[in-house]
Amino acid sequence: MLIEFKVKNYRSIKDQQVLSMVKSSTKELEATNTFITPEKKKKISILRSATIYGANASGKSNLLKAFSAMQNIVLNSDSKIKRGIKLPIVPFLLDNESNSEPTEFEIIFIADNIRYQYGFSLNQERILDEWLYAFPEGSAQTWFERTIEEETQEIKWRFGSKLTGNKKIWSESTRDNALYLSTAVYLNSEQLQPIYDWFQNTIHVLESTARLDPNFTYDLYRNEIYKTKINNFLNIADLDIEELLISEEQFDESTIPDDIPEELKISILNDMKDKKVLDVKSLHKTVQGEDVYFDIKDESDGTKKFLAFIGPWIDTLENGYVLVIDELHDNFHPLMVRFLIELFHSDETNPKNAQLIFTSHETSVMTQEIFRRDQIWFCEKKSKATELYSLAEFKTRKGVTDIEKGYFSGRYGALPYFKKIDRMMGVRYVEN
Repeated sequence: MLIEFKVKNYRSIKDQQVLSMVKSSTKELEATNTFITPEKKKKISILRSATIYGANASGKSNLLKAFSAMQNIVLNSDSKIKRGIKLPIVPFLLDNESNSEPTEFEIIFIADNIRYQYGFSLNQERILDEWLYAFPEGSAQTWFERTIEEETQEIKWRFGSKLTGNKKIWSESTRDNALYLSTAVYLNSEQLQPIYDWFQNTIHVLESTARLDPNFTYDLYRNEIYKTKINNFLNIADLDIEELLISEEQFDESTIPDDIPEELKISILNDMKDKKVLDVKSLHKTVQGEDVYFDIKDESDGTKKFLAFIGPWIDTLENGYVLVIDELHDNFHPLMVRFLIELFHSDETNPKNAQLIFTSHETSVMTQEIFRRDQIWFCEKKSKATELYSLAEFKTRKGVTDIEKGYFSGRYGALPYFKKIDRMMGVRYVEN
C-alpha cells in the first residue's frame, strides 16, 4: 500500500511536490474511504483513493509519469540499463538552474506489513544519492545511504546494522548509473527482495488507457472463478452482454491489410508463425430471448474499454494492488466512472485495501458523497511549473458546499484559461 510519493525536478515539476495518501483528521466517509495500516506499531489511517484535477498541460500526467519513471529505474537498473546508457529522466527545462540539478524521487509504502521509505536522486549520467529506511517496530532504521563526495565525485556508503548480507560486495558491484537496491536484489539479497517486489508486483501505472490490452481480461475470463466475477460486472454495468465466448484460433494471414508495406507484412508473418490468437465474441439476447453473438470489434469503444479495464480492476481489488491511471474518464459515462471508483470504497469489493490514484476531467464525481476532501487534488501551473495541492487546504462545509460548482467558479484554481477568440485569431472585431 502507498503512503506518500514525492518528486522533484521532473518534466513540468520543478520544486518538490508531495502526493500523500494519509488521512487527515476529519471523520467524513471514514468507514468506507479509509483503512488502518497493518503495522505492528504506529498504525496510521490511509486513503483508498485519490483523484487529481487540472487544466490540460497542468502536469497531471507528468505526476503519473513520475511514478512510472521511478518504477522503471528500480526494475531495470540491475540489468537493462547498461554502463554508459543514459538514465530515462527529463528535468524541468524552463529554468537554467533546475536544468542542471538532479531529479529526485521518494516513496513511502508498506510491503509485508513493514513500512519503508526509499528514494534516490539522479541525473542522466548517474545515481547521485540513494537511501532506504525501514520501520519494522515503528522507529526508523537506516538500512543504507549512498551519497556523492562533491570534491572527488566518489560514492560514499553508510550501512545500518539491521541490513544483513554481503553489503560490501553489493556496493562494489553497483554501477554509477545503477541502484544499490536493484543490484543487491539481483545478487540475491533476501532482505531487500520485498521492496523490489513491491515495485514489480504491487504498483501498476497505466499512463495511457487507450493502449490497455484486453487480453489480460480475456485470460482471466477463461478461469471459471474470474469468469463469474467478470460476468457479474458486465451485468452490473448494464452493457447488455450476457457473457463472452473466447476461443483460440490459428493466426490467419488474410487478416493482414493489403495496403501495408511488404517488409512489415513479412515481419508480422514471421512473428505470428505457428501462434494462436484469441477469437472473442459477446453474447446478446434479442427481444425474443434468442442468442446473438457479436464480434468483439463491433462493440462500442466504451464497451471495449470497459472490457480492457475490468480485468486489471478485478486483479487489483483481489490482490490489494495500487492502480495509477491517467484520464479515467476517457470513453466512460460519468456513472460508469462513479461505479468504478466506488468499487474501491467498499469492504465487500475491496477487502484487501487496494488503492486507486487517477487523473480526470470528469467533475460530476467531485462530490462529498463520493470523496473526502483529502482525496481530491489539483494541479496548476505557477511560474511555468506544476504545483500539486489538496482540497483539504480549503474550507468547505459538509453537505453544503458544492465542490464542482466551486471548482468551475475558480475557487480552487487549476482551471484552464482561454484568451478571447479575437486575440487568438489575430483579428480585432469592432461592432458597427
